[in-house]
Amino acid sequence: MTHALNRRHLLAAALLTPALPALAQAPAAPAPAPLPWPNPLFTQRADPQILRHDGWYYLMATVPAYDLLELRRARSIAGLATAEAKVIWRKHDSGPMSRHIWAPELAFLDGRWFIHFSAGEAKEPWKIRLWTLENTSADPMQGAWVERGQVKTAWDTFTLDATVFEHRGQRYMAWAQTDPAKKNHSTDIFISRMKSPTELEGPQVRLTQPEYAWEKVRHQVNEAPAVLVRGGRVFMTYSAAGTGAEYCLGLLWADANADLMNPASWHKSPGPVFATSDENSQYGPGHNSFLVEPDGTVLNVFHARNYRDVKGDPLKDTGRATRVQPLAFTADGMPDFGQPLKETQR
Repeated sequence: MTHALNRRHLLAAALLTPALPALAQAPAAPAPAPLPWPNPLFTQRADPQILRHDGWYYLMATVPAYDLLELRRARSIAGLATAEAKVIWRKHDSGPMSRHIWAPELAFLDGRWFIHFSAGEAKEPWKIRLWTLENTSADPMQGAWVERGQVKTAWDTFTLDATVFEHRGQRYMAWAQTDPAKKNHSTDIFISRMKSPTELEGPQVRLTQPEYAWEKVRHQVNEAPAVLVRGGRVFMTYSAAGTGAEYCLGLLWADANADLMNPASWHKSPGPVFATSDENSQYGPGHNSFLVEPDGTVLNVFHARNYRDVKGDPLKDTGRATRVQPLAFTADGMPDFGQPLKETQR
């Protein structure tokens, strides 16, 4: 970030501070209304995304074995909790797309279905790149999912967590990637215009990188961007730090009329906007997506564990569960994530 942009961040921080959940001194909020779906919605599913299309809700997420892609659909969010999963693709035995099948995201683009996901290789598990599947069937639960190859970025480095969004007639992709110039394994968030659903137009621009202490716990990570356009602003959440209880959401935002390809258009929260809640026994909430309901209600779809302590590498722990809860907004239109809600009896 430039010095000028950092000054903007400090100013934005002063404006945003009342909305940040880090300020625990705020008066206790009334108990939230019961959710009309189970919490968690689904166990042992990380990196969740829910897409609504033609009256159906579709759920994709990372499965515990990191070995396949599955798709669920139902007529309601609650229905997803009991919907049968259809395996639509399995990892290769070797070579590209043979290890660490992560973070699938479903999109309906140009009249066709696409899934963008991350995958490594059996012999090089951390050689993770972005890949695409396409299905021309009107029903994504039917038809053939065809491999459309790698989404090529500016560097052939560790790359993951792509999301696609459209704004003011332009399609964009945002994702996380390691900058080879840094000589480390950190990841930053980048954005590019798209030439097609499988190809970037370029150039790619960095929007955020780990700079605060809370973004550097266990690992230096900014990853998993998710975009919401609302109230004259473009909001982009991202996940930070390692994948244990330290995992949390940060927030970027830009004016809806700004040049999204200009890093100076974006502001950054100085603290996490959604983080572990000891009070509610919810740990490491992150890798979210947004779902806007027909009545305008915005839902935050994310994963979290119901325990703090993880033995060994958190990436090998299967306790992350998919959760869905309403997102509130402050009087000036900023998202107020609050805390991850307590679990309910299934």
